Amino acid sequence: MSLTTLTVFTLKPGHRRWGLAQMGTSPGELKKVPGLRFFKLLGSGAANGFGFWPNLDRYGFMAVWDDAAAAHTFFAQHPLWAGYQRRSAEQWTVHLAPIKAIGLWDGKTPFAPELTILTLPAAIPESPIAVLTRASIRLRKTPRFWKFVEPTSAALAQVRGVRAAIGLGELPVVRQATFSVWESAKAMEEYAYKDARHREVMQLTRREKWYAEEMFARFRVLGSIGTLDGREPLAGLLP
Repeated sequence: MSLTTLTVFTLKPGHRRWGLAQMGTSPGELKKVPGLRFFKLLGSGAANGFGFWPNLDRYGFMAVWDDAAAAHTFFAQHPLWAGYQRRSAEQWTVHLAPIKAIGLWDGKTPFAPELTILTLPAAIPESPIAVLTRASIRLRKTPRFWKFVEPTSAALAQVRGVRAAIGLGELPVVRQATFSVWESAKAMEEYAYKDARHREVMQLTRREKWYAEEMFARFRVLGSIGTLDGREPLAGLLP
């Protein structure tokens, strides 16, 4: 069974130039990794990723693997990842199983081939879930996007039931993503359907056609390793 992972890593002081260079040089090596179906190296912004200006100390790596063994081999043994580990002050990796995916990412459906909702235990409404939203923003719509989305997204980390929330992006300004981890589907849906600011932004995106391409994906959280901002976001929620 395939496995999706997201790793957020914060570089040690003095490695900003190296980190920025990897956005251009690492993809060539990653394309050769056995069992790696799909990947994205992602930058981050200020204010926990949701600010307009980039944070050159923090990056993300999202990957879809053939199976858990392929992921384990890469993280444990691959020399490219060993370089990331040496230069990171902190890393957090979350293991995910997709349960819903709508839309496209660079014309692909990376999470769709093996949706696992039918095999999940009945208790999933009370299990931690993760949500990924990403979009390619139409250039002429970027001022409106940042006016409304930046303050709304920045407030996400303070919402009841959120264990972690971070903004990531493939390109500054125009290709943006939000990744959040929730204590339960119920907590996430409470926010999605009842938060007035969130509803307003969703209505504006549709009415004004902000996005050239977008994707929404929901995942079951299988486990996590490491820390984010000095803490393990899922402490006490998983075995």
